[in-house]
Amino acid sequence: MSKILFTDVQVKNLSKNKWIKNITNKGITYTKEFKHKLVKECENYKRFPQEVFRECGINPEIVGKRRIEASAYRWRKQLKSTGDIKDTRSTNSGNTIKRELTDKEKLKRAEARIKLLEAENELLKKNELIEMGILTDIKSISNLKQ
Repeated sequence: MSKILFTDVQVKNLSKNKWIKNITNKGITYTKEFKHKLVKECENYKRFPQEVFRECGINPEIVGKRRIEASAYRWRKQLKSTGDIKDTRSTNSGNTIKRELTDKEKLKRAEARIKLLEAENELLKKNELIEMGILTDIKSISNLKQ
């Protein structure tokens, strides 16, 4: 994620642009049409991504040159590999492993998951006791396990 934060005025002005789907102080989501337009117009180095942004009414100085270059690179790469450009932030978050996990790695992950589920169960039990009025303060919660 970029270190550039947008001011409220910039967010308000950029949100009016038809090529911008969503914008917050931290990030921009462009429309699918804009992504395809940029990739097509920058094909074979006909134009620079900053020119396309400027032409579409998006100031490259506000957005940030590094962010523009990174976005253009990511969209070109995705279009080349999958044939489409999709926003994968919600479906593909985190590093994904493309190789098969070893048995030792699978066991380690399973143990970590079990530990997490046990902690969640313990929290739910304590929450239920608080709701029932059996536990009244935090100190009695931490002493409950002992």
